[in-house]
Amino acid sequence: MANHQKDFLFVLIKSLSKSEKRQFKIFASRLETSSNTKFIELFNILDKSEVYDEKLILKSGSIKKVQLSNLKSYLYKQILVSIRLNIPSQNIRYQLREQIDFATILYNKGLYKQSLKILDKTKQQALENDEKHMAYEIVEFEKLIESQYITRSIQGRADELAVQAKELNYRNTISSKLSNLSLQLYGIMLKTGYVKSDEEYQQIDDYFNKHIAKFDEDKFGFREKYWYYNANLWRSFLVQDFLSCYKFAHKWVTLFYDNPNMIYLNPVFFLKGNHYLLESLFMLKYKTNFKKYLVQLEETINDPKFPVNDNIASLSFLYLYNNKLNFHILEGSFAESEYLIPEVLYKMNQHSEHLDEHHEMLFYYKIACIYFGNEKYNESLFYLEKIINNKNLTMREDLMCFSRLLYLILHYELGNDYYLENQLRSTYKFMLKMNDLHEVQKEIIRFLKNLNSIYPGDIKKEFIKMKERFVELEKNTYEKRAFLYLDIISWLESKIENRKIGDIIREKAQLSNR
Repeated sequence: MANHQKDFLFVLIKSLSKSEKRQFKIFASRLETSSNTKFIELFNILDKSEVYDEKLILKSGSIKKVQLSNLKSYLYKQILVSIRLNIPSQNIRYQLREQIDFATILYNKGLYKQSLKILDKTKQQALENDEKHMAYEIVEFEKLIESQYITRSIQGRADELAVQAKELNYRNTISSKLSNLSLQLYGIMLKTGYVKSDEEYQQIDDYFNKHIAKFDEDKFGFREKYWYYNANLWRSFLVQDFLSCYKFAHKWVTLFYDNPNMIYLNPVFFLKGNHYLLESLFMLKYKTNFKKYLVQLEETINDPKFPVNDNIASLSFLYLYNNKLNFHILEGSFAESEYLIPEVLYKMNQHSEHLDEHHEMLFYYKIACIYFGNEKYNESLFYLEKIINNKNLTMREDLMCFSRLLYLILHYELGNDYYLENQLRSTYKFMLKMNDLHEVQKEIIRFLKNLNSIYPGDIKKEFIKMKERFVELEKNTYEKRAFLYLDIISWLESKIENRKIGDIIREKAQLSNR
């Protein structure tokens, strides 16, 4: 479980690597005459502490309560300055920002020509790396300097800068509008989830088309294309058009592979695009392509040129291992996937400061599914209880719902009849409260509730009837998503044929050539 400390300074210090701590102490020693200054002492106390404890800080004697707030703010700022001075030189954004700062220093000294020379060179570099916002900022700065540094070529120069400013402003406006649309669609997803009716589908479609119609993809540069694909992807997810999800996620990822320098400049966008590509392939059950893009993603992440920092390392783990588990669930290789579980748990702990609870719970659900596929029901229950007992999980209601449904099935498999009856009532109330009681969920609860009253000789017939009912529901656009969380049909087939669910899913995967 992530350590959700509220004190920002403590969390920042705990995030520092050994080299960053060493660099800070060298940096701090230059600021003061003695290494025993109060802010260094505060740093050392927090560095050695397991949790933030104000009493422990004040117990040192040298730091008074009235000083603590200002001292923490000062220390926080100095740590950031120290990190900023040691940022790797290959980060293009820091290079550009540094050059703009240098140009500002020269401008303030009245050295206009030198400032303009730096700005012109930096602007070209910004344009080459599709940093249009910085390029626009530089053009505006150039205009300011040119208005004071009079030359014979001012008329031509003024026209040139005016054209550049207009073009950059136009492109930045497009990017901004597309990114706004993407964010708004994502917000709808978090608030209401996937569309649940034709009426909701039409509302999303109308809203999307109203905002996207005026854009022409053929005139886009890299960043505009990125946001265009992003917005289309979220619209596709909302209306559960998974084929369209695949189409735009594939365009997103291909855009990066066609512009490899952008992978290293925008690694987070690259990782997210690959995750959505793999997620759409998982939903479509395209096993062959899923494996292909998963291998390609892992090779890119392991490339020595791929950027490394805490955030990227955590996202790489999250997306790579999430989809490794998905691949085994997709092809039914549950026994072969168990080796991943201790590895995932270890890495979850390693990246605990950067993982939110929702992603932790998602990992637990997938682990529970793998144990369920291996018929290790008690182990599966253990990880589902981590989700069900989590009172802080206010989002991902779908995950909570299907965790409870799988929990019911596990108790049925274990023969916990009394406990099953209580859980059925609890689950039904929970889903009514969450407003997520769809037809699939209703049928599962109704089916499990009636099983105890059926004669043993008739149970197989009941399983067959339920399978037929679920096969029909799977064809429903607004119900099919439920079967991606919980393969209830394969479970029913395993009961009908008296075989392991893993064998059923594996055979289905082998029959599919996709």
